[in-house]
Amino acid sequence: MSTFAILLIGLGLAMDSGAVCIGAATAGFADNRRAVFRLVFHFGLFQFFMPILGWAVGALIERQLHGLNDWLAAGLLGCVGARMIWAAWQPVAQSQRTDPTRGVTLIMLSMATSLDALAVGMSLALSGISVWYPSVLIGIITAVICFLAIRVGNRLRLVLARWAEVAGGVVLLLMAVRIVLAKLH
Repeated sequence: MSTFAILLIGLGLAMDSGAVCIGAATAGFADNRRAVFRLVFHFGLFQFFMPILGWAVGALIERQLHGLNDWLAAGLLGCVGARMIWAAWQPVAQSQRTDPTRGVTLIMLSMATSLDALAVGMSLALSGISVWYPSVLIGIITAVICFLAIRVGNRLRLVLARWAEVAGGVVLLLMAVRIVLAKLH
């Protein structure tokens, strides 16, 4: 597989993570270095790790999960998006629990956006292609896209002001709807 092909795959895989990062930044959760680092690190790490996991497990798990990964991703993104919208209407103390840059929420988002990378790893295994080089590139590309998306999201937050968290939640819900609609067609 050529480096150019891997770059294109990496860009495609990074788009969902980038959209989540724009939403988190727009909602005001990525306005400090620690939060930015957590988002960039986790999304990059999961995008790096999932192809390796998919490659290692190979065809065995593909048969069992075939068709479920999209539904799982849609469910996770939908839940987090709905929680963000709900939190926008709650007192400040309650909305802090839905911070997408921390804890279980960050892990759920990282996992939901990297399930496609699991399938890429499986296809690499079935094609007899080594997973290490593609995984490293995919992880780096995702980290860069996420960093740039956070920068864009933080600028959007200034424009959106009060509706920022709702906008972030809507982005996640739209991603979930897109996955479900694609699955139904």
